[in-house]
Amino acid sequence: MQFRTLPVALACGAACLLSACASTRPTAVPDALKVGANESLALIAAAKGVQIYECRAGKEAGAPDEWAFVAPEADLFDARGNPIGKHGAGPYWQALDGSRTLGTAKARADAPNADAIPWLLLTARPAGPTGTFSPVTSVQRVNTVGGKAPAIGCSRSNYGATARVPYSADYYFYTAR
Repeated sequence: MQFRTLPVALACGAACLLSACASTRPTAVPDALKVGANESLALIAAAKGVQIYECRAGKEAGAPDEWAFVAPEADLFDARGNPIGKHGAGPYWQALDGSRTLGTAKARADAPNADAIPWLLLTARPAGPTGTFSPVTSVQRVNTVGGKAPAIGCSRSNYGATARVPYSADYYFYTAR
């Protein structure tokens, strides 16, 4: 699958059944999450998977124990619900063609749903062979559902335990114009 601009009207399709759905128009995002004027939307992928947390001691002396974020683990789907790749620790997004992009968080905003992980803007850089994800310059994570760390259950008796919390999101991939 080569990277190409998709008509936004195709963005929902069967992916709506798998994840929070991108509407027929890109979701309105807070100003802090907007991409540069020199970038254009190239692909919307629905993600369905888990956010992985580990029970650890609080970061400072006397701080409560906490579920610390470890990594995402999700499958990516196109607008028709076909698998197109994976999302994992780093973070990275890898297409079935082997191309991969790595992200660095640039900005975040609370999700409209208080029970969902934040929306993000990430800068992206290629890592791997040329293909679907190699020209990506920015990634937005929007329309998140679930994925927040457990509110309770982390204590000294279970340090090192992991929690795999289901989540879904839409990832908007942008390329330079």
